[in-house]
Amino acid sequence: MSDALEIALRLVAVFVAFLVFPLVIGQTEHKVMAHMQGRLGPMYAGGFHGWAQLVADGVKFAQKEDIVPAGADRRIFQLAPAVALLPYLLVLVAIPIGPNTVGQDLDAGIFYVLAVMGVGVLGSIMAGWASANKFSLLGGLRTAAQLLAYELPMLLTAASVAMAAGTLSLTGILGAFHWWWVPWQIVGGVVFFVAGLAELQRPPFDMPVADSEIIFGAYTEYTGLRFALFLLAEYAGIVVLCALTSVLFLGGWHGPFGADGLGWVWMLLKTVILAFGVIWLRVTYPRLREDQLQKLAWTVLIPLALAQIAVTGVVKVVIS
Repeated sequence: MSDALEIALRLVAVFVAFLVFPLVIGQTEHKVMAHMQGRLGPMYAGGFHGWAQLVADGVKFAQKEDIVPAGADRRIFQLAPAVALLPYLLVLVAIPIGPNTVGQDLDAGIFYVLAVMGVGVLGSIMAGWASANKFSLLGGLRTAAQLLAYELPMLLTAASVAMAAGTLSLTGILGAFHWWWVPWQIVGGVVFFVAGLAELQRPPFDMPVADSEIIFGAYTEYTGLRFALFLLAEYAGIVVLCALTSVLFLGGWHGPFGADGLGWVWMLLKTVILAFGVIWLRVTYPRLREDQLQKLAWTVLIPLALAQIAVTGVVKVVIS
């Protein structure tokens, strides 16, 4: 197989996964929330276990009129959904699924994925600013404010893993992984996961959306497929966050009994369990205020992340 054909097949596989997995997460969220909260609608659409709920949502979004407010910055307003969604596609390219299954192995994989994930937030800020709506603007400002809370702990905990493995490559980190890392790095994993929820604006950190306060935040003026793209970006972000947490802190494709031949199965299983946790948190905890998130970040998450780096440095010195 030629190099060009191999690269093309990898990109096609990543694109297919990008189209399928977020939709699966969205359908799963409907079902999990229906069971946990006694919601009847998502369990009856189409008959057996509400199998047609996802189809119904797609038809609903497709038939709605695409409206751009008269006072909006039209180009920025129309571009914002793509800016919110596409970074997660670019991140999936660098996340290893199996021992020899990765779109592209990058030497600075950690920096790449964190930097590109940060670009997606610009989509919400652009949408809030361009909508010519005060509620949308408030949502965009809240999105910008949350950057101060989650970026630093995410970077610090990822740096701890890179220190332990001695490489910035995601594939290299998995190559250096040992199972005794899990209890050693688990605090960093929790910090990374919580900070990731804040980046995705998932409950209990959905203050930029806050439908009971500011209608629907930066997305208030969006309709039809453009609004659906923002929802798809959220679910794609869940896939990326859970997969990245699995790679950095749970061994990725490493499974018990040395069964690395089934590496993609273990990677998928860990990602699905973490995604279930994301949904569970949505129906369990109430929304925090912006000041409560900042307090959590600067008094809990960042000190824990710094402590994790210190422990990693001590362990590396002792081992070497």
